[in-house]
Amino acid sequence: MYVRPTARAIVAAVCLLLGATACGGGSPAETSDSGAHQQLRGQTVNVAAVWTGTEQANFKKVLDAFTKETGATTTFVSTGDNVSTVVGSKIEGGDAPDVVMVPQLGVLQQFARSGWLTPLSDEVSKVAEANFSPIWQDYGSVDGQYYGLYFKASNKSTVWYSPTAFEDAGVHTPKTFKELLTTASAIADSGTGAFSVAGEAGWPLTDWFENIYLSQAGPDKYDKLARHEIPWTDPSVVAALTTLGNLFGDDALVAGGRRGALQTDFPESVAQVFGKSPKAAMVYEGDFVSGVISGDLGKKVGEDAKFFPFPSVTKGASPVVSGGDAAVVIKQGKNQKAAMALIEYLASPEAAAIWAHAGGFTSPNHRLDQTVYPDDIARQTAKSLVDAGDSVRFDMSDQAPAAFGGTQGSGEWKILQDFLRDPSNPKATGRELETAAAKAYKN
Repeated sequence: MYVRPTARAIVAAVCLLLGATACGGGSPAETSDSGAHQQLRGQTVNVAAVWTGTEQANFKKVLDAFTKETGATTTFVSTGDNVSTVVGSKIEGGDAPDVVMVPQLGVLQQFARSGWLTPLSDEVSKVAEANFSPIWQDYGSVDGQYYGLYFKASNKSTVWYSPTAFEDAGVHTPKTFKELLTTASAIADSGTGAFSVAGEAGWPLTDWFENIYLSQAGPDKYDKLARHEIPWTDPSVVAALTTLGNLFGDDALVAGGRRGALQTDFPESVAQVFGKSPKAAMVYEGDFVSGVISGDLGKKVGEDAKFFPFPSVTKGASPVVSGGDAAVVIKQGKNQKAAMALIEYLASPEAAAIWAHAGGFTSPNHRLDQTVYPDDIARQTAKSLVDAGDSVRFDMSDQAPAAFGGTQGSGEWKILQDFLRDPSNPKATGRELETAAAKAYKN
């Protein structure tokens, strides 16, 4: 079990990782390397997650702090987007990781029902109850058993833009989807691409659809579609695809056109707006975009880059779609004790503070002091997520079986890529989605 460090140890560890200027007084050397804080010395926790680049580097800072407090060492492997396939192969090969950061709720459910997960301990549950609202524990539970601790969350209803490009085009931030299309057309007319679209992987395209669907169809239908209680051929789905097709179908609004978008991965889509040679004025994705802007591209969020809420399609409020990465313990892993200790540590505000300070991270931990976030924009997105009411909905594709909503090159990801390539027939796309969904949910 993870033993909560003393206040002095917390300050020292965070100061060591974030730099002396991040904290007042004290010295990292004051942290003790003996006693209860080192009860896991000699043990190793193998951790797998999708993160690469800046995200991976920032998560490793959290793992380093866990090592400093417990003595356990950690190793990290990036799974890429196909988490279920990679972890399943490792389990079959006898090389299972101890902890996996699962990015899709449907994959968490799949892992649990496949018998791959160890339920989280009573100690973890107690810390989670103290630090998280019940909805996040519900998301981490399968058939009444608590398996996943949501360490990292995201507000996936943010559109990031270049203030310079908006100023040059003489436009302002839109409030409705209709205004968004008008704004995009004005930007395109000014000689700059309106949107950089990350179509190389299917998951950003699912996020586009979900925001439009939640706004246009409403939360009740959103929940039903997420549970596959209504088919993907439902008129509400066709209507949302039609709305999305109004943007995707106009090559003038997409940097590089649809063909270029299909070759653009997520980090590149951000760089096309905020890199050295901008090709577009806007990129849609979650609040984690800020980490790429500040970390990989060295730009200042709040000055070089700003965001506005995803515009409402109807007259109602803007949609709020959330996602997250849940830490789970793999039953086939070799070190259950140290794995559970790591997850208990991740449930603490101290662990969240390390990545929050670095940027590109939002925590659902309501005991995290929001002043630790590096800028006002990060604090705004975090506050809106923590304070969100019943209108917030979890990412729909993340709730689906992995074969439909979480696998590169198949299911919803592939079908929406095909839709980006040719958005002229929303009804046919709905039929393809329903065929794939019916097969995945049946299995």
